[in-house]
Amino acid sequence: MSVPLVTLALITALLLTALLPVMSQVAIASSPLDRVSTVERSDGLGYVVRFHMASKPDSFFVWQPNPKLIQLALYKDGIRTDEIQTGNNNEVFENFFYQDIEGGIGADIYLSEDVYMIADAYMDANGRDLLIGLTEASPNDLDVLTDGLYPIFWDDLIYDVDTSPDIALNGWDESDADVAPERQLDRDAFDLAPSELSESYLRLNRIVIDAGHGGRDPGAIGYRGTKEKDVALSVALKVGEYIEKYLPEIEVIYTREDDTFIPLQERGQIANRAEADLFVSVHANANRNRHTHGTEIYFLGMHRSREAFEVMKKENSAIRFEEEDERSETLTPEQLAVYELSNIGFMASSEMLAGKMDKQFSERAKRRSLGVKQAGFIVLYHASMPSILVELGYITNPQEEQFLSSEYGQNIMASAIFRSIRDYKERLERDRNRETSAN
Repeated sequence: MSVPLVTLALITALLLTALLPVMSQVAIASSPLDRVSTVERSDGLGYVVRFHMASKPDSFFVWQPNPKLIQLALYKDGIRTDEIQTGNNNEVFENFFYQDIEGGIGADIYLSEDVYMIADAYMDANGRDLLIGLTEASPNDLDVLTDGLYPIFWDDLIYDVDTSPDIALNGWDESDADVAPERQLDRDAFDLAPSELSESYLRLNRIVIDAGHGGRDPGAIGYRGTKEKDVALSVALKVGEYIEKYLPEIEVIYTREDDTFIPLQERGQIANRAEADLFVSVHANANRNRHTHGTEIYFLGMHRSREAFEVMKKENSAIRFEEEDERSETLTPEQLAVYELSNIGFMASSEMLAGKMDKQFSERAKRRSLGVKQAGFIVLYHASMPSILVELGYITNPQEEQFLSSEYGQNIMASAIFRSIRDYKERLERDRNRETSAN
């Protein structure tokens, strides 16, 4: 028995009518946030960022830890970070990053280089969309506003619907991080008796600053294509500029001032030929886990952890870019043991500087510290003076890559390195005066 077409059409219509609410709910559940757009404010004093929501978010907060970074925690189940469409506005924003967190998403919004805005979040009058209002401000106002604030690393966030920035973790949490601090120095208690340092160690007249990698050796490469060699060179040159401006009595020598490849052994020999009093090698780190982040400072010695060994392998791997006739030797445990026994003075000075730099990174620059460590770096082994290797952060972490590739971030890190060198110099002078008085 055939069913009339009119009857079939009526049945189909009734079924669709019954299913529409269910289909609508499924669509909403699968995509609570589909796009983000930006428009200029009507008063011309800023912009409004609109998060187009299918339904009202459960909760949210906005956080601005530095002048170039706005962070948003948006709590709503079911948001797919890979489905969010973000409109292009390169004049205002450098980039948007989204990350899944428990119950919602975390958003990192980076402002363009010359854009300075204060952020505030509120609900739209439609009761559904979330708005971030951006108001123009001066760089000085933003420096004051963000002074002492920590960025949120979304992996470290304590998840709760009532989460506030006050409980966002910036420090070490052994329960969920994959790279542990090898040791944390008691920085204020660290002391050297004058007898442990000869007169030659108690001076700082000449410093060699080594920008890691260069030329055919790019070093680590970040999530957005940032090359370690470029970050290292930029920060190294900024450190030198700070020293030349504020400590003009110190002569600054660079192992490279442009995109040039220098063999590892030659870098230390440059410092030796210059009869330098200090050698500082600047690098950026990498890890297969893109969530790993934090600073590390190394001085020469046997590695005490797997993580330190992996960093050493990464930095020493630059020898693969060396020609056969310039190939640096690899270091054996026996060589490192002999070095530790015969260079106690150098190691004590190196550790003192590393401790001061670690303090500057964590307390002044507000970076997460993974501590002071030892490892067998070829570049340090060939420098016959106190020497350290600085890992500015992990450029394989999108947040740290953005920070380290920005002018703002490079200035912050260079300033912290300079301040630690200044403090180190002042300490040497106090020790020299104390030894002179004792004699």
